[in-house]
Amino acid sequence: MAQSHAESHGSLGGYVAGFILSVLLTAGAFGVVLHGTLDASAALIVIAVLAFVQVVVHLVFFLHLNTSPGQGWNVLSLAYTVLAAAFLIFGTIWVMHNVGALMMSR
Repeated sequence: MAQSHAESHGSLGGYVAGFILSVLLTAGAFGVVLHGTLDASAALIVIAVLAFVQVVVHLVFFLHLNTSPGQGWNVLSLAYTVLAAAFLIFGTIWVMHNVGALMMSR
């Protein structure tokens, strides 16, 4: 059955829930940094987890990405974007590492 226009674009309750979760996750990341009770590596891990959860919240509540059959192309395009970004980021790190290693040998 096709979704109605209102269902495909979410509801006010969904947007409010997404907004509240986003604010809480952002406040949590700021709290980890401002209180300074964790050591640097633990704080970095906590912030990375909070960032990943916030990305998922944005995908679900604001971009309306879910596992329904009609979302196949959206999920595929998201997967391609993540793969392309990973190639770009890790390729850049790899090239810069090699440049640094080769320049230090002189």
